[in-house]
Amino acid sequence: MLKNRRARRVVAISLVIAGGLLMALAPEIWEGVLVLALGVGIELAGIALERKA
Repeated sequence: MLKNRRARRVVAISLVIAGGLLMALAPEIWEGVLVLALGVGIELAGIALERKA
């Protein structure tokens, strides 16, 4: 995927921030659950990328 360590770290941090924002801004209705799940998935992808860095 991304071989450059700096680029991978920037992408990982961006994904963690985006996931956190989605989780924080999710409304408390059924669509909010979907947005929250998306935020958690993005957060996990960012953490996985950061671990490889």
